[in-house]
Amino acid sequence: MNDSTVRIQDDLYEAVNGEWLKTAVIPDDRPTTGGFSDLAQAVEKTMMADFSDFAEGKKTSGIPEMKYAVALYKKVLDTERRNREGIAPVLPLLERLRSIKTPDELNASAAELLLQGVDLPIRISVEDDMEDATRHSLIVLGPDLILPDTTYYAEDNESGKQLLAVYSDMAVRVLAYTPLSEQEQKQYLEDTLAYDALIAGKVKSRLEWSEYYKCHNPMDTDEVASYTAPFDIKKVLRELYGENAPETLIVYDPKAIREMNGYFSEETFERYLHWAYVKALLNATEYLSEELATLGKTFFRVLTGVAADPTIEKQAYQLASMTYYEPVGVYYGRTYFGEEAKRDVVNMVRKIIETYKLRMQKNTFLAEETKAMAIRKLSTIEVKMGYPDEIKPFWSTLVFAEGDPLLPIMTRLSAIRMRHTLDKLHKPVDRTEWVMPGHIVNACYNPSANDITFPAAILQKPFYSLRQSVSENLGGIGAVIGHEISHAFDNNGAKFDENGNLKNWWTEADFRAFENLTRDMVEQFDGIEFHGGKVSGELTVSENIADNGGMGVTLEIMHTLPNPDYPAFFKNWARVWCEKAKEEYIQVLLTIDVHSPNVLRTNMTPRNFREWYEAFDVTEHDQMYLAPEKRISIW
Repeated sequence: MNDSTVRIQDDLYEAVNGEWLKTAVIPDDRPTTGGFSDLAQAVEKTMMADFSDFAEGKKTSGIPEMKYAVALYKKVLDTERRNREGIAPVLPLLERLRSIKTPDELNASAAELLLQGVDLPIRISVEDDMEDATRHSLIVLGPDLILPDTTYYAEDNESGKQLLAVYSDMAVRVLAYTPLSEQEQKQYLEDTLAYDALIAGKVKSRLEWSEYYKCHNPMDTDEVASYTAPFDIKKVLRELYGENAPETLIVYDPKAIREMNGYFSEETFERYLHWAYVKALLNATEYLSEELATLGKTFFRVLTGVAADPTIEKQAYQLASMTYYEPVGVYYGRTYFGEEAKRDVVNMVRKIIETYKLRMQKNTFLAEETKAMAIRKLSTIEVKMGYPDEIKPFWSTLVFAEGDPLLPIMTRLSAIRMRHTLDKLHKPVDRTEWVMPGHIVNACYNPSANDITFPAAILQKPFYSLRQSVSENLGGIGAVIGHEISHAFDNNGAKFDENGNLKNWWTEADFRAFENLTRDMVEQFDGIEFHGGKVSGELTVSENIADNGGMGVTLEIMHTLPNPDYPAFFKNWARVWCEKAKEEYIQVLLTIDVHSPNVLRTNMTPRNFREWYEAFDVTEHDQMYLAPEKRISIW
């Protein structure tokens, strides 16, 4: 895997991964390969084999809720029926939308349409309340865009124009299957694009969404209703909650709501209806005939550079495992995750948290009272390792009539899930819920719960192995663990206290010092040229802070080892982020992803730590050198 023609002092990423990058082939049905992607593919291959055995009765899972996932898997595989039914399963919904002529008629059906997954003029959901993490709040925000971000709609953005052309062509071909006349098809598409352009001028950009603590904007329901008219949000809430309809809403995107008459009014109502029709049609294609499903994925394939759709067997597994993610994740964890590995990684987490506390105590820019609050937050972090101990009762309610077509089944399941989410509003937050299932190769920090989750699937090489050295594991899963803990103190997480509440626990001077360091981190990455574009230091700052903190705390632990192998630490750090991606996908991520490109995560982060220079004798004559005064170590 190492490239001997590249000096590690000049390019850690290429030196470690270069030989692999020269020959690695990205699968036709994926935008990336390497690192996370390879592990995900391996997990998927293992689980697909199990699902095939379940479907044929050769194997049992031992988990009652898995029978529903297997039944859905088999339903997707029944392409003969899906091809025979063609577009028919979605026609009743489309006719329902066509029958709506006035805002009042929309309001009369809005609650039901919401549960059916139809795009309304605003989105409604229930989330943990940011100011009181023990309870839920009802949130509202503007509708989704066709393109990945508002920046794609700029007059000089040629990529946006090309993508809209692809979307238009796809929509034209799918609309041809509907009962609409050719003139109606043309009008529906024109109105869809026009309505999308109106939305783009009102909703938040990805950069604005990256500061998620700014989503907490409480507003009286009456005030929200004054902005959303003629859409009657109060009527929708009464139908959903009766006398318990909330009097206060949390507005995640205030501009989109306050200026809603710019995209939803009597004058734009017909455009909205046509937009909702086209979106409902395209969203349904995945569950219709193979021909329609392939057509409906055209935009995604072009956007990400993916050459082909997954096999039908893979599509069946992906849909089943996504829909029933908790039972599937528990099955994976119980079957493939070893208790010895779990104990070892849990001990590593505890060690990293304790080391983080020591680093906080030695911190040079925090006052003692702020340090004490930070250490309290570290002490209360909950660790979710591997998979949940039990499956929540909700999953046994996700049932369907196996004789129904696939689309009505998915509509029913989505409605059950949406109703379950909405019903949380007047219930306390359940902190035992997992935000990631065991079979997903990922990890996360949840600021509202002050917890970190490490699914079983990520605890494999190169991230972690009992057969790897401690130094390698620290450079892999150790740095990832430290990364997730550091999110508790990034530019977003720092706004939340140890209980997960949005609360200022800093002295004014301390937070000002932290913001100065945050600006330094923005500047360290901002404007770096990458594949014809530029990295946004603002968009990626939270993840860059987390990478910096994760490496800092694990390097501290390295100093306590009897025989620390710093070269092995940094080399495994590089292996973890090894990735080859389609060019189209790279361009999208540069615009919307809060993570820096993997090559920069690999090469920028080590430069801030003296251990990097000592491990490979890096000097000012090497490309991986950063002058001491420019090095940043926040945590």
